[in-house]
Amino acid sequence: MIKTFAQLMVAVASSIPLAAHAVCEQPNAISVPDGATSTFEQLLAAQSTVTAYMAAMESYLACVNEELAVGGDDAPTEFKTALATTHSSAVTEIEALAAGFNRELQEFRSAHPELRTDPRVQRLFPPQ
Repeated sequence: MIKTFAQLMVAVASSIPLAAHAVCEQPNAISVPDGATSTFEQLLAAQSTVTAYMAAMESYLACVNEELAVGGDDAPTEFKTALATTHSSAVTEIEALAAGFNRELQEFRSAHPELRTDPRVQRLFPPQ
């Protein structure tokens, strides 16, 4: 019995003879600190983490797209559907993380109006 989506992907993919089968590894999810209570240093570190995560997710999406292309039009519908679902889920996760991080940046800005003119803070977001 297939217990996880990843196992389903492996089962479906292994049933297709692909010459260049790659393993796409999705990066681990990350969290963003609370902007209202975080220090500038915590948000700056989070920005680096978010940037690295986004780059890793872009690589992951490229891998998923490559797998879909390798499967071609003759790939089983289950394979194509699974990869399309994987791709959509990853894009949704990226968008949610970006929106969450931007929301926390705005929370930080609201919580620390005295820092709006600080050049370090302006690196995170320009003045409005």
